[in-house]
Amino acid sequence: MPREQLLLATLANKMRIDKWLWCARFFKTRSLAAQAVESGKVKLDAQRIKPARDIAPGDRLSVQIGELSWEIEVVALATQRGPAPFAQTLYRETEASQARRQQQMLAQQLQREPSAQMKGRPTKRDRRQIKRFERA
Repeated sequence: MPREQLLLATLANKMRIDKWLWCARFFKTRSLAAQAVESGKVKLDAQRIKPARDIAPGDRLSVQIGELSWEIEVVALATQRGPAPFAQTLYRETEASQARRQQQMLAQQLQREPSAQMKGRPTKRDRRQIKRFERA
């Protein structure tokens, strides 16, 4: 039996939202998912919730990750984390949310922050250019 079928065979009726977010691969760890729920970045039907809140198929979630926001409907629950293609079957994103996310990603690509290219300390060449700029 393939892994995906095994995961689908172990579906549950209800599960904690932080565990589901981890299984659906919205967050790398369950503790990061719990922190996001606790800080209000994940809402159930536009209301703040706690990480221990149980969710069921049919619930609508709004998830804020960085500057991107997702509007999703829970389709299925799984008891363990699986590969990414399986995780994508656990939820359905609304079309409006997909369009909004695409626009946000395009805007981020077009308007890159100048400091995003710099990594770490300035090089010797960078320092010379900074000094030239300061003198002028």
